[in-house]
Amino acid sequence: MKLLRDFLVCVWAMMPGGLAACDLALVLAVDVSGSVDAGEYRIQMGGLAEALRDPVVSEALVRARARVLLMQWSGASRQQTTIDWTTVDSFAASDRLADRVEENPRVWRNFSTAVGEALQHGLAAFDTAGPCARRLIDVSGDGVSNEGIAPGEVHPALRAAGVTVNAIAIEASEPDLTAYFYENVITGEGAFVVTAQRFEDYPDRIRRKLLREVTQATASLVENGGVRAPVTGAPRSD
Repeated sequence: MKLLRDFLVCVWAMMPGGLAACDLALVLAVDVSGSVDAGEYRIQMGGLAEALRDPVVSEALVRARARVLLMQWSGASRQQTTIDWTTVDSFAASDRLADRVEENPRVWRNFSTAVGEALQHGLAAFDTAGPCARRLIDVSGDGVSNEGIAPGEVHPALRAAGVTVNAIAIEASEPDLTAYFYENVITGEGAFVVTAQRFEDYPDRIRRKLLREVTQATASLVENGGVRAPVTGAPRSD
């Protein structure tokens, strides 16, 4: 089935006017485990929304015809998509997505940290993303996995599906979390970890992280002869 899917995607990409419907499918996976209090949750959502409104990030997402999904994750069996795949094909769409992220209500409050199961949920989400040139899971977390399947056990399936996992380690209570994420969570070509020493650092770090991810995706496609999508509306300057 996977070979057939990949074959059909390649055929579609070769058809006139059929080059990938999107260049980037991006899963934003936000930690809502018990170690994250209400204020820290709002910092994460507000920081994500601010990053999506960044002029460079939003333009890169539009050019990539990106599809973005937001999920919240906590302990075992507690992972949920809270904003399904949303196509960012205009600056208005980017702004609407940012607003929805900022207002997204929290699903859980007092459970453990199951990073591996978060990766499984993110991987499964790509089944409904449609054909995209690049697949990326962006994990935010403030603790090591302490429940459910180990993150490393999901890596073979992620690699087989062509999914890259990057992470932002919030070291408020886990000073060695960056090293843990490097060794156990991220995977794929060019995968990386960004460190936020405190939750207050999160907005700046997630902005830098998304800048690196989405501009890297767009630049890579241009360098390899890809077609940049037309940008809808005037360039962002705010």
